[in-house]
Amino acid sequence: MGDSSSSNMGEKLWGGRFSEGLNPVMDVFNRSITFDKQLWDVDIKGSTAYVKALEKCGLVTSEESAKLFLGLSQVSDEWASNTFEIKGDEDIHSANERRLKEIIGNEIGGKLHVGRSRNDQVATDVRLWLREQSAVLKSLLISFTKICCERAQSEIDILMPGYTHLQRAQAIRWSHWLLSYAWYFHNDVDKLDDIISRMNVCPLGSGALAGNPFNIDRDFLAKELGFSGCTPNSLLAVSDRDFVAEFLFWGALVATHFSKWAEDLLLYSTKEFGFVTIADAFCTGSSLMPQKKNADSLELIRGKSGRLIGNVQV
Repeated sequence: MGDSSSSNMGEKLWGGRFSEGLNPVMDVFNRSITFDKQLWDVDIKGSTAYVKALEKCGLVTSEESAKLFLGLSQVSDEWASNTFEIKGDEDIHSANERRLKEIIGNEIGGKLHVGRSRNDQVATDVRLWLREQSAVLKSLLISFTKICCERAQSEIDILMPGYTHLQRAQAIRWSHWLLSYAWYFHNDVDKLDDIISRMNVCPLGSGALAGNPFNIDRDFLAKELGFSGCTPNSLLAVSDRDFVAEFLFWGALVATHFSKWAEDLLLYSTKEFGFVTIADAFCTGSSLMPQKKNADSLELIRGKSGRLIGNVQV
């Protein structure tokens, strides 16, 4: 399978036992850098913590750790300034280690990987990244919930019909409708907190599957990376992606709530209902029928919710 254009196996983190190069087609097929490059920041954070753990157990000297920190900082600066050059790297982990070795040399740069596998590295990166993104989403949901509550308070005297089966049923307050969604999103925040608590355990130091043989202090790593504790089993640590599945379902559920909210507002903004007016800034028009005002912002929310629901099935 190998030929003169095959990838250099010596550059692969896993290439030690291979005598033949990787077929170019397989090399491209095997790369994930286009997807996982967004993990660059958490990958460097995990590596920085691991350097500290290596020094703590005497596997690198203070001078070596200083050089590793300096190199990792430069790699981080290159990503942040959008000047990092991807050179056929297989994934973000390989890319960062390759660049680190270019900066500080192979001898010291290579020590970063002592006792560490891409298995526990990937598991750590995904947990760190998802934890950060979850915090952003939580903040946005809380902000939106507060807006619903503020509008409900200021518009409490507005009355409207409540509907079942698209038939007018009982009179309600507009604020009652608004707060029904505020409670949906409040509960979504609670659910996200539960998911974060389960994902916020540190797998680093688990090695490939059977643990780390170099007396790495996993409790220290967990504290350095802001985890609540360590995964209790190394096999579980490197194979568990339940927290990802939970998050995907949570995202689909939140999207469904927003889709329901958008559909109500779409109906209420039509001439037939006429309860609300959608600002022009969030609407589009028609090239053929200039009298039309389309609430595309709400329609797109409904349409895009399908993507999140589909992601659960992937």
